[in-house]
Amino acid sequence: MALSSFDIDAPRWDQSTFMGRLKHFFNITDCRTALLSDTRLDEAKALVESCRAGSIPPGTTEEQLHYAKKLYDSAFHPDTGDRMNLIGRMSFQVPGGMAITGFMLQFYRTVPAVVFWQWVNQSFNALVNYTNRNAASPITPKQIGVAYITATSTALATAVGLNLYTKRAPPLVARWVPFAAVAAANCVNIPMMRQQEILNGIAVTDENGNKLGHSKKAAIKGISQVVISRITMAAPGMIILPIIMQRLEKYKFMQRITFLHGPLQVMMVGVFLVFMVPAACSLFPQRCSIAVSNLEPELRDSIKSQYGDAVQQVYFNKGL
Repeated sequence: MALSSFDIDAPRWDQSTFMGRLKHFFNITDCRTALLSDTRLDEAKALVESCRAGSIPPGTTEEQLHYAKKLYDSAFHPDTGDRMNLIGRMSFQVPGGMAITGFMLQFYRTVPAVVFWQWVNQSFNALVNYTNRNAASPITPKQIGVAYITATSTALATAVGLNLYTKRAPPLVARWVPFAAVAAANCVNIPMMRQQEILNGIAVTDENGNKLGHSKKAAIKGISQVVISRITMAAPGMIILPIIMQRLEKYKFMQRITFLHGPLQVMMVGVFLVFMVPAACSLFPQRCSIAVSNLEPELRDSIKSQYGDAVQQVYFNKGL
C-alpha cells in the first residue's frame, strides 16, 4: 500500500467484534508507553497529524505510522487531541491499579487501613474518570468536587459498614469487602463525574461524523457501559485473589513471610490487570451507537425531518 493513501484513523482491527477491540486495547493500554517522555509523545502526535494532512515525512514506514498512532491513542484524548495526564491514562491502569488494589486486598482488617486505601483508590478513580470523560461535555470544578466527595463517601460507607458487619462472618467474606466498596463507588463516581452528559445530553453524530444534536439517552447508555466495564476490570483480581491468598496463607512457608504478602498481592493483581484492562475496555465499542427510534422525541423528530429514513443509527464516544 502506498503511504500517500494511508488512512491513519482507520481501525487496524475490526472494532465491531470483541476480538478486534481486544487487540486494539492490548495495543493502547501497553503500560510501557507510560514510561515515554512528553517529547516522544508529541513527536508521535506530530507524525499522526502530518499523516492526516497528507504530508508523510520521506522515509517513514508503515510500522512507524502504526506505532505513532498507538502512542497517540494511548496518551491523547480522542475528543480534544490534548495530552492526558499520566495517571489518568488507560496505559497507567496496570501499574497504578495493581499497587492500589493489592494494598486494598492486603490491608482490609482494620477500619483506618480500609479508610485510607479506599480514599486512595477513589482519588485515583476520580482522576481516571475525569481524564477519560467525553470532553464534548465540560464539567465545572464544583461538579468535580461534588462527584469526588460523593463517590469517596460511598466507598468508605460501604467498606467500613461491611467491614464491621463481617467481623463474625467467614474470613473470605471479609476479604471481598474491598470489591463491594469498589463496585458501589464506581456506580456513583462515574455518573457523578460525567453528570453534565446526563443532564444536557451527549453529542451524537451520523455515520460520517456530522453532528446531529445532543441526547441524554445516549449518555445514559454510554455511561452505563463504562460502569459495567470498570467493575468487570476489577472483579477477577478482587474476587479470585482473596481465595488464592486464603489458601496460600495456610502453608507454613507463607506464615513465615507475612511481610511479603502485600508485594505478592500487588504482583498477582498486576497479572490479572494486564489481561483485564484491555478485556474490560473491549466489552463495548468505544464509538457507541443507538437507534434513532430510541432517542428523545424532539431529537428523533429533528433527525427525521432533516434526513428522513436515511439515518437509522447515531454514534457517540462513550468514553472509557
